[in-house]
Amino acid sequence: MDPFFVKGAQLFLSLSLLIVLHEFGHFIPARLFKIRVEKFFLFFDVKFSLFKKKIGETVYGIGWLPLGGYVKIAGMIDESMDKEAMAQEPKEWEFRSKPAWQRLIVMIGGVTVNIILGFFIYIMIIAYYGNPVVGPEQMPDGIEVSEGFKEYGFRDGDQILAVNGAPYENNLAINRDMMLRDVSSITVAHTDGSEETITIPEDIGTTMFQSGETDALAPLIKPVLDSIVPESAAAKAGLKKGDVLTQINDNPINTWTDFKGSKKEGVNEYAVTYSRDGQLANTTVTLDDNGNFGVYPKANYKSKVVKYSFGESIAKGINHGYWKLHDYVAQFKYVFTKKGASQVGGFGAIAGLFPDTWNWLSFWETTAFISIILAFMNILPIPALDGGHVMFLLYEIITGRKPSDKFLEYAQMIGFFLLIALVLYANGNDIYRWITGS
Repeated sequence: MDPFFVKGAQLFLSLSLLIVLHEFGHFIPARLFKIRVEKFFLFFDVKFSLFKKKIGETVYGIGWLPLGGYVKIAGMIDESMDKEAMAQEPKEWEFRSKPAWQRLIVMIGGVTVNIILGFFIYIMIIAYYGNPVVGPEQMPDGIEVSEGFKEYGFRDGDQILAVNGAPYENNLAINRDMMLRDVSSITVAHTDGSEETITIPEDIGTTMFQSGETDALAPLIKPVLDSIVPESAAAKAGLKKGDVLTQINDNPINTWTDFKGSKKEGVNEYAVTYSRDGQLANTTVTLDDNGNFGVYPKANYKSKVVKYSFGESIAKGINHGYWKLHDYVAQFKYVFTKKGASQVGGFGAIAGLFPDTWNWLSFWETTAFISIILAFMNILPIPALDGGHVMFLLYEIITGRKPSDKFLEYAQMIGFFLLIALVLYANGNDIYRWITGS
């Protein structure tokens, strides 16, 4: 099946699940406090809906505009802007007639469900699948170091032993941790057997982001061919699985990065030297119409899956969820830069989080992450979001004064237009990247 449709189907299923559960987070406490819920919709029903059915006091339905969902709570100033109902005398079953603490619980219900759901999924993933790690034993060839990081003392082939003095569990996460967490030192074992603790600058994350060296310490992959695409340029040139590339157009090849860097724009023919069964040989590769060699490397590392009891999985899952939330919040320091703003994405970027083929582990991992993202974004103190309502309710609880309905209406309108502008901007970036291929 086309990857576009696979990603789209996963995105649709994931968001549908998360939106419905988020809205139930508002619905359940509202009903517990005897507040009337007039509508419960997946997606928005602007002008018309795809399906609706009234059960009791509530109309349940599916809208046609897939930009979220909502519950319409009686007596609440929300995106429906039902001024006629708000102009009438408050009823005992309306949101506005309830104590501020009850209204606050209703408003934080959706975010609470998203956080709990995200953590719960991570717990179940670790309990069922275990936790994959890549330590020195699983990555025997060590790391490949970008040119900028060699200045700090790192060398190709280094093994990462510890970070901030503590044993390091997953070497594949080192770049993320340098960009988003507090990494002050990294202890490595060099290929000559010596060990060194390298001090990491405080602004290392910003340096990596601005320079584009976001994979500064990557697994060192040797230029060993693992598979050859049938009828590809490499296959026609006689290259086979197991061949080791040693030189391309007078450029020595020691790593897979060297091989990728040997390709030059506008050059279609390459003189290739390779080793097969210990013997050197030469061939000429003429790239195909798409500019491809048609070769893939042999991975030199594999993860070790650590299993936990269910009790241990609870602690591990909560810890994993906490750090996912921490890292997501931390990356905003890069978003609010000129370079970062251009990388903001919408539904296309979210769909890109899912794999090209259906994989339940990846689906649930991504769904948990999106759930945590929705929780954080919804609690931001922006009118029209849950966080905006929470902000005004906290003001009321602290001061004892409730903002006027007119003020809340204007705030809701301003927040709504801000959100629409952000959605258009983010999805506009997706479209631009799709058109330009960037």
